[in-house]
Amino acid sequence: MSYFSEREHGERPRSSEIIGEGAWGGIQALIIGRIEDGSFGATYPETCQDGAGPFGTDANLLARAVRAEIPAFADPPWFDNASEPPETLDILDLIEFCWRAVGQPIKGSYHGYFQHYHLSHDTDVGRDEFREAVNRILRRNGLTYKLLQNGQMERLAPPVLRELLTAATFRTGDNELDAMLEKARKRFFDPDISVRRESLEALWDAWERLKTLNGPDKKTQFPVMLNNVSGPNSPVFREALENEARELTRLGNKLQIRHAETDREPVSESSHVDYLFHRLFAFVAAVLKAEGRGWSN
Repeated sequence: MSYFSEREHGERPRSSEIIGEGAWGGIQALIIGRIEDGSFGATYPETCQDGAGPFGTDANLLARAVRAEIPAFADPPWFDNASEPPETLDILDLIEFCWRAVGQPIKGSYHGYFQHYHLSHDTDVGRDEFREAVNRILRRNGLTYKLLQNGQMERLAPPVLRELLTAATFRTGDNELDAMLEKARKRFFDPDISVRRESLEALWDAWERLKTLNGPDKKTQFPVMLNNVSGPNSPVFREALENEARELTRLGNKLQIRHAETDREPVSESSHVDYLFHRLFAFVAAVLKAEGRGWSN
């Protein structure tokens, strides 16, 4: 469901990586609503005293399970009114936990003595509705995360890379290179910055392997590779490619991408990961296209 403002002016840019007070409050409200309507009774049921079946959610049991799997939440996070929201990664873990536990409650027989309905649950429908509600909150708050159909949180790539990478299947003719590129692609989408940094290592490894696919001697094969990209009639572009290739190799050696020595500068910011990944992937994509080694979307 979209809002009028989105239909008129488009969606808010998905650029924020920190879940703030507004979005966290919406997630809390969503979870509380699912507790009170019995949705989490699909996994953590409160059972009727006469043994006729579940009629709601056992909130205490749910809280204990959350605490065991996400230790940062010592107290039930849906009732936490602290001024600062929890860490973003903890919130994303909580969303995944809730997706696994939720189901759409279906009213069965009415128990007049206790004045409640006995419930059954449709897990697939409950998960889809929960996912849609979560993604609406994330979208409306400009957050760069999305809950997928498999219940995993994914970080959205910058728009210029998102469509290209989301469903890419690499078929370069070299299985090892395909595996490196797929590893880089998957880790680039991870919400955890430490995992996203690993995407750079995989991509730089792919870059080094790409240089030798047509032969082990880089000094001989590297100029041929650049010639294939530029063509015979673009000497200025050919020079730019060579300068860029050397700079990318230098960055891979000087930053903590492929090497962990203490004299290497760490890549600490998520935006730096985006920049470096985009810069090298654009070059790799140009080489693969020029040599007829591609992928499908």
